[in-house]
Amino acid sequence: MAGRKSVCCGVSALEATLAVLFVLMTAVCVTLITLMATWKTHTGPDPTLHPSPESTSPDPTLRPSPESTSPPQNKPYLIGVGRADCTGPPAEIPLMGYANPQQTAAGIHTRLYSRAFIIDDGKRRVVFVTADVGMISQRLRLEVLKALQVKYGDLYRQDNVVLSGTHTHCGPAGYFQYTLFMISSKGYIKASMEPLVNGIVKSIDIAHRSMKPGRIYRNRGELDDSSLNRSPHSYLNNPEDERQRYKWNTDKQVLVLKFTDLDGDGIGMLSWFAVHAVSMNYTNRMVSSDNMGYASYLLEQDKNPGELPGQGGFVAGFSSSNLGDVSPNTRGPHCVNTGLPCDYLNSSCPVGGTKMCQAFGPGDDMFDSTRIIGHNVYRKAKELYANAAEEVTGFLHSAHQWVNMTDVTVQINSTHTVRTCKPALGHSFAAGTTDGGGDLNFTQGAVDGDPFWDGIRDALLGEPSNQTQECHHPKPILFSTGEMNWPLPWHPQIIDVQIITIGSVAVVAVPGEMTTMSGRRLREAVKQELESEGTFRDTEVVIAGLSNVYTHYITTYEEYQVQRYEGASTIYGPHTLSAYLHKYRGLARAIAQDKVSELPAGPEPPFFTKNLFSLLPAAAVDRKPENTSFGDVLQQVYPVYRQGDVVSVTFVAGNPRHSGDIRDKTFVTVEIHDNRTETWEVVHTDASWETR
Repeated sequence: MAGRKSVCCGVSALEATLAVLFVLMTAVCVTLITLMATWKTHTGPDPTLHPSPESTSPDPTLRPSPESTSPPQNKPYLIGVGRADCTGPPAEIPLMGYANPQQTAAGIHTRLYSRAFIIDDGKRRVVFVTADVGMISQRLRLEVLKALQVKYGDLYRQDNVVLSGTHTHCGPAGYFQYTLFMISSKGYIKASMEPLVNGIVKSIDIAHRSMKPGRIYRNRGELDDSSLNRSPHSYLNNPEDERQRYKWNTDKQVLVLKFTDLDGDGIGMLSWFAVHAVSMNYTNRMVSSDNMGYASYLLEQDKNPGELPGQGGFVAGFSSSNLGDVSPNTRGPHCVNTGLPCDYLNSSCPVGGTKMCQAFGPGDDMFDSTRIIGHNVYRKAKELYANAAEEVTGFLHSAHQWVNMTDVTVQINSTHTVRTCKPALGHSFAAGTTDGGGDLNFTQGAVDGDPFWDGIRDALLGEPSNQTQECHHPKPILFSTGEMNWPLPWHPQIIDVQIITIGSVAVVAVPGEMTTMSGRRLREAVKQELESEGTFRDTEVVIAGLSNVYTHYITTYEEYQVQRYEGASTIYGPHTLSAYLHKYRGLARAIAQDKVSELPAGPEPPFFTKNLFSLLPAAAVDRKPENTSFGDVLQQVYPVYRQGDVVSVTFVAGNPRHSGDIRDKTFVTVEIHDNRTETWEVVHTDASWETR
C-alpha cells in the first residue's frame, strides 16, 4: 500500500492528461456499444415478440435455416398464405376419379382443403392454389374467376391465378360442364360445386388479408420408394438415347418453396412431387384427401402445434406434377385371384382380365398405404424445407392463353407439319389402369377396335368420321367425343396454357396428366426459352398438373403408339405433346423478352347456362327407427380404453346431404377432460387422421 501511494503521489501532468483521455474514450465506447445493442434488438428477430413453432420446437429440423436469421440484402416480396375447407356433401354423391358408379360417398376419412399462396413483387402479383380435388375443371375455374372479379375487380385474373388439383380420387364429383364427365358423375351437382368455389375463394381471401413482407427459399431433393411407373412398356418406347439421360422411369425430385416473414419465421411451404393420389383405391367410399393431403396434414400439424386440423397460420401445400404414368402402389400389379404377376404388355390376368390385375401400395391396406406414402413425401419435404438456403429473388411474370386444342398446327422440321385432332378416347381408355381396372373385357395396349363394342357405339352414338380416325391413328376410337355435342359438347375444345415465374422458379400449369417423359420434355423446352435471352439463369422449372381445365392425359408421340391407358386417353391425338411444347415455348419466350402484353388472349371458353343436367335424385326424407329420436346413441362408448383400441359409437342420424354447407364444421369431436379446470378440450374432429 505504501509503495502504491508513493507512485500515485508522483503523477505527472502528462499522465493526468492521458488518464482523462482514457476515461473519455471509455465513455464513448460504452455509449456506442449501448447504441449498437439497442439498434440490434430493434432490427433483429426478437424471439419474445415473434414466437414461432420453429423457435420453440426441440426438433432441430424445425429451426429456421441459417440464412434466414441474418437479414439478406435482396428486396423482399409481399407474401400471403391461406387455407380453407372445401369439403362437399359426404353422402350419395359419386367420388371423382375412378369413374366407378358404385363408388358414392358414404362418410369422411379426412376433410378436403384449398391452399392459396399469393406473391407480389411491388409491380406484379401471382396466385397459386392447390386444392384437394381430382382435378380443376373448366367450369370450376370460370366460377372461381367470376367470384374473384366481383370481390377484387381486375386484381386476380385468368393470367395470374393458377388453380391446381392434388388428384385425390376421393372427393365429391359433379363440378364439370362437359357431357362425358357429367355422365360419369351423375350430372352437374350444385351441392358439389358450391363448397369448392367458396372454399377456393375463401383460401385466396385469407391469403390476401394475411399479406406481409417475406422471403422465399428453394430446395430440391430426391424421394425414392414412393412411386412406380405403371406403364413401363410405353416408357420403353421412348428413344433409347433420351432414356439413357435419366436414372429412373419416373421423376423422383421433390421441389420445395419455403416462405418466411422478415424475421425468418416460416409462414408456409409449397411442394411438388409426381405421384398419383390413388393410395385410397376404388373400393373406398369415404371422402379423403389421400396421400398428398396427408402430407399437408402432417406438416401443418408440425408447424401449428396445439391447433386442430385445418387451423393455424402455417400453410403446407403439396401439389401434383407430371404424374400421368406414376403410381404410389409400389408393390406393383399382381393378379389378385392367383397372386401371379399380370401380363406385362396389357396388364391383364388369364382369369378375370384387367379387373383382376391390381397394384398394391406398401401398406397392409389402403389406409396404411396412404399413411406410408403421405409420410414419405412429408418427411422429404420437411427435410428440404429445414435446409432451404437458396433465396428466390427477382421479378414475377405471368403469361396465359386460351387455345383451341382441336386445331393446332406445329412445324416439326423444315419440311413437315403435324396437327392436333378433335378429341377422342381409345379402346384402352375403358380398360382402366393397374390402379383401378375397368369392368368390361377391354385391355390396355389395344391398337385394333372390337367389332362388338364398335357396333354398339355406332348404333347409340354414331361412327367416328374417317378424318378423326385417321388423325388419331393408331388409336382405335371408342368414343369420338369431339363429334358428340348433345346435350352439350362431350369434351373441351378451348383449353388454358399458363406459366407463372417467381424469380428463377417457373411454374408451368398443365391442363391434364403429363407422363414422366412428356413432363421432362416440357420442362426442358420452357427452361431453354426462358434462358435464351439471358434474363433468366439457373431456372427451376416445375410442372403443376391437373390445372385450370381437365383434358385427360398427355403422352409422348412414342408412348402414344403403344396405346396403353394413358395413350388412349390422350384426347387430342398423337401430336398433343408437340402442340403443348409449341404453345408453352411461346409463353416462355414472351416472358423472357418481356412481351407478354403482345400475346393474343385466344378464344374464350364457353360457360354453359342451358342443358346442364343432374342425374342425382333428391335426398330422401330422413327416417329413424321406431321409438328412437335423432341423436340417440345406439352403441355407446366403453368407460375405459387401452392405447391402440378402436373407439366406436353408433347413433341415429340424418342424411348429411340435409346438413347444407358443412365447411368449417365437424360431424364428430373427440374430447379430453382436464381434471384441473373441469373442462372438456376438443382434441380431434372429423378432419383428423384418427377419426373415420
